[in-house]
Amino acid sequence: MKIAIVKLSALGDIIHSAFVVQFIKEHIPEAKIDWIVEEGFASILEHNSDIDNIKKVNLKSIKGSFSNIFGEIKKLRVYAKENYDIVIDMQGLIKSSIASKILSSHVAGYDKNSTREGVASLFYSDKFDIPYHFNTIDRYRLLVSKALNIDISKDDILKKKAYLFFAKDDEIRAKEFLSKSQKNIIFIVGSTWQSRIYPKEKLVNIADRLDANILIPYGNESEKADGDYIASKSDNVTLLPRMNLNVLKALISNVDLLIGNDTGPSYIAWANNIPSITLFGPTPPTRIYETDINKVLKSSSKIDHYKLDKNDFSISEIKEDQIVEIANSLLDKNIEV
Repeated sequence: MKIAIVKLSALGDIIHSAFVVQFIKEHIPEAKIDWIVEEGFASILEHNSDIDNIKKVNLKSIKGSFSNIFGEIKKLRVYAKENYDIVIDMQGLIKSSIASKILSSHVAGYDKNSTREGVASLFYSDKFDIPYHFNTIDRYRLLVSKALNIDISKDDILKKKAYLFFAKDDEIRAKEFLSKSQKNIIFIVGSTWQSRIYPKEKLVNIADRLDANILIPYGNESEKADGDYIASKSDNVTLLPRMNLNVLKALISNVDLLIGNDTGPSYIAWANNIPSITLFGPTPPTRIYETDINKVLKSSSKIDHYKLDKNDFSISEIKEDQIVEIANSLLDKNIEV
């Protein structure tokens, strides 16, 4: 059986959804799974033996020059020669649904009431009612289960195997930054909106209260500036050099704890069963399953899933005491994962 999964972006969404491939292979061992993804995010999926081919597109380039659409359509038509038995559009947007339809006539996706861009459902042959406000992981779990007529349960996911992979050289590079005498903690300081970012001044206070080697990776100049500020104020904090996604995966997979905002890199910890505390302000905390080792802290603001408020800066309400207490509890557990 040939299956194409369409999940183009963004980083966190790809990480949230990539757990499905291990369960597809478990239920359908002979399945061949290809993943269609924006080329800028492709490396998050690399080294995963459950994915047979990572097929890249650059649909984002169409915004810069509409003429690029012809090259992207040509690329998708080449991919369509794989003769997929089914394409599962896990994105649920108009662009992803059109791309899916080019790949195959048999496309599964959300129905018109289950996604922000209901028109996308016009391009699906199989449409499923999975409410938009459901937990993000449940939406992916249910979509794939219904599309392939298999049963991926909540309990299966709670017992999932780590599913983001990297090369040995990436791990060697990552381990250069780890302490052998202290616990190692990652701070993820950035996010896509300013209102999703926990105040750097509060992270300084948290760092000062944790007996650990604290590491801050960054992906852009704003994150670098915030990381540099925290490192300049705290003796136990190091701002790391910029690294690629494979080294970042390896680094997070070898630390004792991650504390971060609602953003892609924070979810690498959840994906690979590493203890974490994820902080939420204007976005719903239902983007992962909370577990014994993966905790979430949400501000008091209410969330409209269909219309998130970028001006909701309530994340700053989250108390440093709460974060430090949970962090110490997770570090003291010393759970092997």
